[in-house]
Amino acid sequence: MPTTTFTPGPKAMNWLIFCTMAATGWALYVRYLVIEPSVVGLACDAGLKTFQCQMRSVVINLFGWSVFGAIALAASALQFVRPSVPALAVGLAFAGISLVLYNNMAGAVAAMLLILSLARPGRATA
Repeated sequence: MPTTTFTPGPKAMNWLIFCTMAATGWALYVRYLVIEPSVVGLACDAGLKTFQCQMRSVVINLFGWSVFGAIALAASALQFVRPSVPALAVGLAFAGISLVLYNNMAGAVAAMLLILSLARPGRATA
């Protein structure tokens, strides 16, 4: 009995592309327009209470503890062991976020595992 590799269908692939691009776009926005500008950092440190400052402090704490990279690694390991579209979506989204938001090593390993998971046998559909 021949085994087939895990391949998402066209509709699932469109959603995977959208989720990955949206998550990576959000991470780019947060990094380059919220975290890195010194004007925003000075205003938030001076006590400005806006959603942007709260998001900035939460994201800084999360990437300080490598949460984005850990989620990417966990989802990609799950995808590698048992391939599924939701695990692939979470893995791709958080790998993109972790590559942009200073968790480069974990994001790179997660991306590598996601690529390797596409060569694994898929679920039996008989």
